[in-house]
Amino acid sequence: MPDTPPRRYWLLALLSAAAAAVVSACKTAPQALSTQPISGASTVVGPIAGSKGSARSSAATSARAYREDGATHLYGLNVERIYKGKMPPLLYAVGVLNVEIDRTGRVTHLDWLRAPRHAPEVMAEIERTVNDASPFPAPTRLGKVVYTDTWLWHKSGQFQLDTLTEGQS
Repeated sequence: MPDTPPRRYWLLALLSAAAAAVVSACKTAPQALSTQPISGASTVVGPIAGSKGSARSSAATSARAYREDGATHLYGLNVERIYKGKMPPLLYAVGVLNVEIDRTGRVTHLDWLRAPRHAPEVMAEIERTVNDASPFPAPTRLGKVVYTDTWLWHKSGQFQLDTLTEGQS
C-alpha cells in the first residue's frame, strides 16, 4: 500500500467533517413557529367570570394539561401582578399548591405541598388570589380536577407560576 494514507487519517477526516456539519447546523437560524392555533384544538383565552360557574370550559384530559388552563386563567385576572421577564435568582417565597376544582370550575379545596411558612402573608395572598379567581375553566372532560402549580413570589409582590414562567436569571 504505497500511496494509501493510514486508516487513522481517514478516521480523523471523517470526524472533522462531522464536527463541521454540527457547527454549521448550530449557525442555522431556527424556522419561526406558527402562532396560528391548530384547527380543532381548544384554546383558553382570558378569564370570563360567571355567576354559576365559568363561562369557559377546559378540554384538558389530565390534571397536568389542566394546569396550563388554570395558570392562564390566573394570569388573565392578575395581569398587573405578573412579574415581567426572568425572575431574579433569589426569590422572596416559593410555594407549591394543590387546587381542587369541581365540575363547574369552582375552587373547592386548597392544599399546600410546600408552604412558604417564612412568609405567611404570601400564603394568605396566594390563597386569596386563587379563591378570588373562582370560577376557573370548567374541567368538562375530567368532571373535577386537582392540579398543582408552583408559585414564584418576588419581594415586590409580583409573581409567576411555574407553568408559565419566563425562567430565572
